[in-house]
Amino acid sequence: MPMHPVVAEVTARIIARSQDSRSAYLAQIDAASRSGPGRAKLSCANFAHAFAAMPDDDKTRMRNPMAPNLGIVTAYNDMLSAHQPYERFPDVIRAAAESVGATAQVAGGVPAMCDGVTQGRPGMELSLFSRDVIAMSTGIALSHDAFDAGLMLGICDKIVPGLTIGALAFGHLPMIFVPGGPMTSGLSNAEKARVRGLYAEGKIGREELLDSEMKSYHGPGTCTFYGTANTNQMMMEMTGLHLPGAAFVHPNTPLRDALTAAAAKRAVEIIAGAEAYTPMARVVDEKSLVNAMVGLMATGGSTNHTLHMVAIARAAGIILTWSDFDDISRVVPLIARVYPNGSEDVNAFQAAGGMAFVIRQLLDAGLAHDDVVTVAGGGLRAYQREPFLEDGRLVWREGPETSLNLDILRPVSDPFQAEGGLRLMAGGLGRAVMKTSAVKAEHHVIEAPAKVFDDQDALLEAFRRGELTQDFVAVVRFQGPKANGMPELHSLTPTLGVLLDRGLKVALVTDGRMSGASGKVPAAIHVTPEAADGGPLSRVRDGDLILVDARTGRLEIKVDAAELAAREPARSHERQIGFGRELFGWMRRAAGPAEAGASVLFEEVA
Repeated sequence: MPMHPVVAEVTARIIARSQDSRSAYLAQIDAASRSGPGRAKLSCANFAHAFAAMPDDDKTRMRNPMAPNLGIVTAYNDMLSAHQPYERFPDVIRAAAESVGATAQVAGGVPAMCDGVTQGRPGMELSLFSRDVIAMSTGIALSHDAFDAGLMLGICDKIVPGLTIGALAFGHLPMIFVPGGPMTSGLSNAEKARVRGLYAEGKIGREELLDSEMKSYHGPGTCTFYGTANTNQMMMEMTGLHLPGAAFVHPNTPLRDALTAAAAKRAVEIIAGAEAYTPMARVVDEKSLVNAMVGLMATGGSTNHTLHMVAIARAAGIILTWSDFDDISRVVPLIARVYPNGSEDVNAFQAAGGMAFVIRQLLDAGLAHDDVVTVAGGGLRAYQREPFLEDGRLVWREGPETSLNLDILRPVSDPFQAEGGLRLMAGGLGRAVMKTSAVKAEHHVIEAPAKVFDDQDALLEAFRRGELTQDFVAVVRFQGPKANGMPELHSLTPTLGVLLDRGLKVALVTDGRMSGASGKVPAAIHVTPEAADGGPLSRVRDGDLILVDARTGRLEIKVDAAELAAREPARSHERQIGFGRELFGWMRRAAGPAEAGASVLFEEVA
């Protein structure tokens, strides 16, 4: 199937735009690759330090400087339900490595915070910056230069992007990402949303809400809605950094253990010097990143990836823009409905055909590139296969050619909607993104007076005082990376949803983020330039008429441009101290704009 002309054009312009920076990155990686295995360069004292605590049998193997050694970078902790299963993964990996004559070591751990715990709390202001901390921590873990390949153990929101950015600094090494899988399904998403709405209206108490939430989040594994964590897993499949079909297999099952062991064995097969040598720098390229964007649109994934994919790309010397996302979204149909874009969760998505079906559909329609390098070999077509156990042996079979549930997955020829789930918004208020896949068509255009808030608590207080009774556009500013680290504002979703259900026309405009699970309320988010950087949001006043038009991608303020420019910009007076926030002042000062990934790691966006 020939490539769709728009997908081909976007790919070509990314390649052209990135020519110099990509060439410089690959030259750096090629130089590292030519220097040979790290252990071969270690002095005897360095060598002894690196393996002093290993069992004697492993030490015997390690005396051969050419014997493969795998570095494990783990985001294990038991605060995150998704990461708790990683406690036992290193033992599974070590045993698998030993079976093929290799060794494996935990090279280092990276921090992993739970956005579900910190939502609406001061700790959420560290969330986005934790991505860059994780990237730097990954760099420290791999800096020992004693590894032939890496296994990255991480799943959730900022963790997979951080691991990816850090690992790309060592792109001469093969890297395989090893997921842990989703928790089993609990309380239905519709019921969970209903209870949250009742609590927001004050009709039930905390005990009833807590009972509902504990039935929803009840065991090990990722949260089962299609937020950033599960969008990460889609991205790893689309970029070829997972073994095929690894994303949505439950933790603590024989199949999950078999996939974890297989990842270790495959890493040994693709090290430098092997016939199938597959350095990470060749896996993450312009085509694989376009594939990830296509997957994002086709599945209605998390808006957070308009930040994360941009930052990952820059780590590989590739420059993405929001215009690339927008152009892809306009030609890639939405073929998945998973909560909050639908009623069912990722387990139902997997049962209906999952990523194997999605990838087959996208390849057959010419919307994704097959001619990419993957850790599995064989291009992206290898990822339309699913893993199974046959008599205890791991095998892959072709995934379903037709959807097993048309309410969750549909073919490209008969999609849920003709376009993907994202829209670039631009106009007098700056540039922003909107997730449209869960927003009903009648809410795609809203023109209403602004109500301006300098933080989310002020909006919630206005709701509790009964002040929000007319149509309005909530402008929640000073929530960008320079202001306070760009927290997610998911705590606003139930309240704004209640107002929408009451028949009001409501929209949100903010330089902050919404959760990867943001849903039915139209929200123009990541507005750049942000208010703290002197952006137009800092000059908006209560009563200004705001237009949020997702159909045309317009984000306008109906105020004369000269008058707006003459206004004195508002300034945030909040002090970012407490809960560790004082440690991140330099990051807030150094953060780049949202469209460049809101990162502190790249000079060109600082």
